[in-house]
Amino acid sequence: MVRIYKHLSMEERNVIHRCRNEGLSSRAIARLLNRPASTVTRELARNAVGKSYDALRARHQSQARRRRGSIKLQTDSKLFARVRALMAQGWSPEQIAGRLRRMHPDDPGFHVSHETIYCAIYALPRGELRKELIAQLRFAHKTRMPRARGQDRRGQLPNMTSIHLRPIEVAARLIPGHWEGDLIKGAGNRSAVGTLVERKSRYLIMTRLPDCSAQSVLEAFTARFRHVPACVRKTLTYDQGKEMAKHEELARRLKIDVYFADPHSPWQRPTNENTNGLIREYLPKGLDLAPISQGYLNAIARQINDRPRKCLQFETPAEVFAREVISMKSSVAPQT
Repeated sequence: MVRIYKHLSMEERNVIHRCRNEGLSSRAIARLLNRPASTVTRELARNAVGKSYDALRARHQSQARRRRGSIKLQTDSKLFARVRALMAQGWSPEQIAGRLRRMHPDDPGFHVSHETIYCAIYALPRGELRKELIAQLRFAHKTRMPRARGQDRRGQLPNMTSIHLRPIEVAARLIPGHWEGDLIKGAGNRSAVGTLVERKSRYLIMTRLPDCSAQSVLEAFTARFRHVPACVRKTLTYDQGKEMAKHEELARRLKIDVYFADPHSPWQRPTNENTNGLIREYLPKGLDLAPISQGYLNAIARQINDRPRKCLQFETPAEVFAREVISMKSSVAPQT
């Protein structure tokens, strides 16, 4: 759901002014306004002068800041062109703002908040540019409908190792090499794409599948994982789908430990679930995935891996994964 921020009104600023003079705390003022305490704290931090707060002066300062933000993002500016290009690659305003600040720490001309980007987009006059940019915003994550409870009709896979026996280090995301896997199904569940995501870096690998059979998944996952250095190929966590019936052979081929989540527990594989949501921007539900080429899947994975992530301090999964591979290889190199 989109969080809509409503600016403080002049009446609310007058209430803050009076209550501040009476010595009320920020939390007490927030309760009177039915606002989060952080809103009042931020307002005082931005617009108070020492311990003095004046409602009229605060409004003028706030309006001046908004004007400066909109001027910085004029449609003919270099910054706007950069923002537009990155949005075309699927980046969110938050990712753009964080990454530009990281890339240009000493250049204020590239420092812009994600709120300013949103405001600039919605302030555009009606037309193709406004329509284009709004269409590129990811508005709301669809609420996942709870799966029907009761007996799991898929049957038990032989010799599964439960996620509850997985090493503690996997959950902590401190060491690279721990992966989550899944299938994204196409129209009528007749076609599928395999996805593998490394937990620490969020690095994504996608693989084309001729069908959803266990043999196809075994061969495809084996082929894709063999391009991954063995030092960052430690565990794979999967659900109990029948496509993993040959998990023992996969483990033997790759020397990887395979663990299985509990039935109906997608939260036990959060990295893969979140990444699948990003992939659905390119491969929407109901699409026949059979004609999709491996080259196209590689291009999707490359775009997602090149997006900065807030959880990675606005580095990209590709950058983090490459650094971790180098670090792990150097740590296992023979001493001379």
